[in-house]
Amino acid sequence: MNNEPTSKVLVEKAGPVTTITLNRPEVRNAADLETLTLLRTAFHDFENDPDARVAVLTGAGDAFCAGADLKELASGKSIGFAWAGSDQGPLREFLSKPIIAAVSGHAVAAGLALAIFCDLRVVDESAVFGVFCRRWGAPMTNGATVRLPRLIGQSRAMDMLMTGRAVYAQEALAIGLANRLVPVGTARQAAEDLAHEIADFPQICMLADRMSAHQQWGLSDQDAIRIEAQYGQEAFRSETQAGAQRFTDGAGRHGRF
Repeated sequence: MNNEPTSKVLVEKAGPVTTITLNRPEVRNAADLETLTLLRTAFHDFENDPDARVAVLTGAGDAFCAGADLKELASGKSIGFAWAGSDQGPLREFLSKPIIAAVSGHAVAAGLALAIFCDLRVVDESAVFGVFCRRWGAPMTNGATVRLPRLIGQSRAMDMLMTGRAVYAQEALAIGLANRLVPVGTARQAAEDLAHEIADFPQICMLADRMSAHQQWGLSDQDAIRIEAQYGQEAFRSETQAGAQRFTDGAGRHGRF
């Protein structure tokens, strides 16, 4: 767990929830290669921590992430580094556990890619999304051209990818880019509260449904439904009967959680 205040990535744990914070507020959390290396390690440690169930990804200060560090790009040091396509990239490996982005301020260019790598996005009213690197000739080689159309649809994704325009919080919520909209300054707390709610559910069932939803892309309906059933078998064996008994005993009536 990294809590050194000078580290470019901070990791904090609260029970089953791990919060990972991009910590370069002086440059609006722009990510250089050191940040990416630390972020990849943080994701790896979360993935392999048996006590960690849900992660929250956020940024220090008033921004989520303003993209790649352009000064480093200008030096040529990080030219060609593909966040998702490189073995060293933090966005290549699919995590087996959920991660929630807590977005305040700008989540643009590579910051957008980080946000949509996450399963859910809790954003405050100051949030701004966009492919701002369109202005500088920097491609989105970070998974965004794949994940964004799947998330908000091809037409809306093409609008963002080709124009680079800003998408503010209300529109982000309307098009499905954001899942929850909260007051300014409360995104992290709201995301952590949501993470604890998810962590409290029976995990085998929740993770099976999550995995099926992620894996169904590109499959026929028949194959996707077959795989859905396979993912659900362990939950049926280990959690479902006990859960149904809790309901029979009086828990969760009238949709209570």
